[in-house]
Amino acid sequence: MAKNTENIIRKKQNSLIKHRAENQSPTDILRSFEGKVNLSWLLPPSFEQRWWHQVRGYRTSPAWHTYYLTPPQVNSILKANEYSFKVPEFDGKNLSSVMGFDSNQLPANAPIEDRRSAATCLQTRGMLYGVFDGHAGCACAQALSERLFYYIAVSLLPHETLMELENAMESGRALHPILQWHKHPNDYFSKEASRLYFSSLRTYWQELLDLSVPGEQPDVAEALVTAFKRLDNDISLEAQVGDPNAFLHYWVLRVAFSGATACVAHIDGNELNVANTGDGRAVLGVQEPDGSFSALTLTNDHNAQNESEVKRVRSEHPQSEAKTVVKQDRLLGLLMPFRAFGDVKFKWSIDLQRRVLESGPDQLHENEHAKFIPPNYHTPPYLTAEPEVTRHRLRPQDRFLVIGSDGLWETLHRQEVVRIVGEHLTGVHQQQPVSVGGYKVTLGQMQGLLQERKARISSTFEDQNAATHLIRHAVGNNEFGLVDHERLSKMLSLPEELARMYRDDITIIIVQFNPHVIGGQ
Repeated sequence: MAKNTENIIRKKQNSLIKHRAENQSPTDILRSFEGKVNLSWLLPPSFEQRWWHQVRGYRTSPAWHTYYLTPPQVNSILKANEYSFKVPEFDGKNLSSVMGFDSNQLPANAPIEDRRSAATCLQTRGMLYGVFDGHAGCACAQALSERLFYYIAVSLLPHETLMELENAMESGRALHPILQWHKHPNDYFSKEASRLYFSSLRTYWQELLDLSVPGEQPDVAEALVTAFKRLDNDISLEAQVGDPNAFLHYWVLRVAFSGATACVAHIDGNELNVANTGDGRAVLGVQEPDGSFSALTLTNDHNAQNESEVKRVRSEHPQSEAKTVVKQDRLLGLLMPFRAFGDVKFKWSIDLQRRVLESGPDQLHENEHAKFIPPNYHTPPYLTAEPEVTRHRLRPQDRFLVIGSDGLWETLHRQEVVRIVGEHLTGVHQQQPVSVGGYKVTLGQMQGLLQERKARISSTFEDQNAATHLIRHAVGNNEFGLVDHERLSKMLSLPEELARMYRDDITIIIVQFNPHVIGGQ
């Protein structure tokens, strides 16, 4: 049986490659496995945003034996990467507008390409939270998770503090820490690249020191934009210059030739600033007078579904490229996000790409992705890392902020997200009429749905971590909006080769606000 399953998976991989080469319908590919693998349970209607999600309606094969994970096994998988932090109290009081945060990740790619970061600014005020969604590998997202908050923190420093930093370096004194990180043990730092990263950061703060004026306080929104753009520029420059160390040379090229989107929030008192590059999202959970929760989206997706973003991209290139710069809802027909870090294949000239690759390590010569030149590549750069920044003044009714990679928003609507989180945090469930979504159900089935809802309420505190609770719903919800353990078990037991076909990596940070402090301010 195991050998037969391996053969099926191998055939599916080959078929997917064939699809990319011949543009075969994905539905036709999956139909070839009908009767061999039961796919009918996998996807509710909300999954139809990706081509590989269009696989509903296949018959169950009596010959297919499914391995079910037990509830403890499911919990072990879901909770493996969860992390929680509560802001310390002083004299029994929490004086911060932030009570704490929960975060979690669930991989689909192997290894996971998402990254996350959270930190407290020590030289200035405020906290930083970020979700980074990598593509073409995890290298760029990993670099962002280690570096971007330092660039933001330095951008927020006044002239006097920048002078203290530089004087400490000149005299060989120890530097005061800039950030206090809040990291899960799996959220690692690259020790090999730390010296290179610090050198680039120091060059940046030296330039800020020359440009800043004593007595002036940097604007948060401007600092976020400057930090995003400068880090992306440093990623590009480091790849062009290379490094005498062979490993570092290869690493900086991997970072530059892969890519990542970034959604970052800076919270200081009542002031919330969100900087977004790509298709991650930040959504506020707002509690209405009747106790229900509504969603306030603070970001715009930078992709083909955003008409203003399509117009921006087309306006930056000649009219002769109007039909090719955005093709099949992708940048140059290839890239889904229209803004991203790294991805120098969409930023450098063809000549620069070839020169850097020719002088690079042998490992990169074997990388087909790096050598490939996008079609209709005439007037680079086609891609930017410049973020769109949204300012929001927090109100007492703003109860929490959800930052998530697109893997979350593809599976759950934003209103459903804030409802699930709001009910979990407050323990109050807004009972809505049971929706059957156009399905014909018998009275017995309706009774079963009501029993499921009752069971869901009684077990709502099974997850102490709100992000874990949200992932449980994102992966396990059935067509009626209820967590189905059988479905959840099957989704979590999919082989690595198949998991990415049905969902993306999911990374979530949920920041809970303190309404008493916010109201007092």
